[in-house]
Amino acid sequence: MTTKMRVLIVDDEALACNLIQDELEVIGHEVVGRAFDGRQAVEMVEALRPDMVLMDFVMPGMNGLEATRLIQGTCPTPVVLLTAHDGIGHVQEAGEAGVGAYLVKLPSSQELARSMAIAMARFADLAELRRLNGELKKALDEVKTLRGILPICSSCRKVRSDEGYWQEVEVYVEQHSDLEFSHGLCDRCSKALYPEEYEALMRRKAANRDTGLPGASPQGVQ
Repeated sequence: MTTKMRVLIVDDEALACNLIQDELEVIGHEVVGRAFDGRQAVEMVEALRPDMVLMDFVMPGMNGLEATRLIQGTCPTPVVLLTAHDGIGHVQEAGEAGVGAYLVKLPSSQELARSMAIAMARFADLAELRRLNGELKKALDEVKTLRGILPICSSCRKVRSDEGYWQEVEVYVEQHSDLEFSHGLCDRCSKALYPEEYEALMRRKAANRDTGLPGASPQGVQ
């Protein structure tokens, strides 16, 4: 069963619009408006928000490809391009502009139905591709990578930021990456700062080793 669509017809020939509308109504679609040049088509797409645009290629002023580019940039909508010539000269350019299907006018209702279905499917694929590209760009924007030479003080081990301020190395790394630091004390610093507690810890670990209990290997004080 064909899903009813709201269609905008764009053609500078009134007779062509009439014939296309007749064929659309045969397959159950509704014509919500007619535009007679590309500029008017862009304005009507923004105002009417149709489900589909049937766009003539050659029109005075702004042609169908120019109008399609503007539509896809401001109010993305599936577009079927109508042309009087059966050729492939503009197919690539039409695809790059955002045209979803290509028809020689005047098309039959069956040809319209097929091309509109193709245009809808291609439009959905492009919308999904845009969504994925947007997510990828967002993810890449959030990735922070440290590169180059990092000035570090030989005495206090602070590093100099891009703004010229000296700060703790862990603060700098956290600001420029997705790392978070968990602080503790290594064995050397534990022994120097807390000798009595360190010796007691070592005795407990030695006792655990003798009895086979966990915690036998010294890993520093957390």
